[in-house]
Amino acid sequence: MQVASSARRITRFLQTPSILLYSEHRLQTPLAEAPHSSLQQHRNHSALSFSGLGHDFCGSSAQAEILPSRTCLMMMTMVPKVLFSTGAGAPEDNQTEAVKELYDKMLKSVVEKRTMPPNAWLWSLIGNCATHNDIKLLFDILQRLRVFRLSNLRIHENFNCNLCREITKACTQVGAIDYGKKALWKHNVYGLSPSIGSAHHLLLYAKQHKDAKLMVEIMKLLKRNDLPMQPGTADIVFSICYNTDRWDLMSKYARRFVKAGVKLRQTSFDVWMEFAAKHGDVDSLWKIEKLRSESMKQHTLVTGFSCAKGFLLERKPEDAAAVIEILNQTVSESKKPGIMVELQKLVREWPLEVIKRHKEEDRKELAAALQNDIPAMVSGLQNLGLKVSVNMEDLTKKEGVLS
Repeated sequence: MQVASSARRITRFLQTPSILLYSEHRLQTPLAEAPHSSLQQHRNHSALSFSGLGHDFCGSSAQAEILPSRTCLMMMTMVPKVLFSTGAGAPEDNQTEAVKELYDKMLKSVVEKRTMPPNAWLWSLIGNCATHNDIKLLFDILQRLRVFRLSNLRIHENFNCNLCREITKACTQVGAIDYGKKALWKHNVYGLSPSIGSAHHLLLYAKQHKDAKLMVEIMKLLKRNDLPMQPGTADIVFSICYNTDRWDLMSKYARRFVKAGVKLRQTSFDVWMEFAAKHGDVDSLWKIEKLRSESMKQHTLVTGFSCAKGFLLERKPEDAAAVIEILNQTVSESKKPGIMVELQKLVREWPLEVIKRHKEEDRKELAAALQNDIPAMVSGLQNLGLKVSVNMEDLTKKEGVLS
């Protein structure tokens, strides 16, 4: 049965017409689109509404039905009393002057003139946010605009997705993550429309700071607010799990992506399979390879060498050599140097990575197996006609492997 299983895995490589090589994980993640610039006018009490805030919206509105005037008045009373003063009790410390000026102008327009301020003012305020207190002012004016739109202009739609993504981006740029997470709430007092694009900004922040805890919080918000995950979401999440060495989270969210029907990109399979090989989880590795082969026929160097590592962990150096030989036959001449790079990493780096993740009582046995099987694989490559030149010094030193 094991021989038949190995034959099927190797057959996948034989059936592959070409192999795309990526020596690095390059995530292709959709980011926020440029804001729309079209203008729409809503005349109510001679007021201008926001062109990008009302009718071009997505996601469910915080208010699905027209509110009675009594309810609107109740909402107005919920806003702090400082609403009726241009001084507005706004935090004074560490504010950007341009943001404070725009905030005061918009507040004066809403409170004194009872008109909606120009669209450009809000976009400018968002673009000028540089401190945490700037973000506080931004969310304060968003809440006031939301109430004004409901009570005075009878506009019940949320602000559009482009605006909300830019708001989330501004939050991540200054590290105001608690405010950024509010943009993912389905029901909020700011009129924000949650979207996966906003979530990607927060996930990219978590990736930059290698913050697996924040990633978990964001994924919970996605589930709680019914935001559909995309292939780009998996790219970022897998990268965070890999960089923080959280195989448990990788396995958890991979199952969630697959169950949700997310079509994983090749970059996601690269990270997923390499991580499985690094942890020595052979059973998971072959399940991932089966899933990958069902959705795409082309291999990368990363997925190919991950399969070779799987065969080495099963003590099948001949099969590992066969996989690498097939890769060598199918890649272009310009890509062939990458094979030697990956082979050297397999010899020098991977044994130490996989050994240290095994139980202590199993490490010596695994080290001894790899010390025998990796040279056997290299010899097999040479017998197949490959000109292999790798440094075996680190591998042959027993103390180096077991350190």
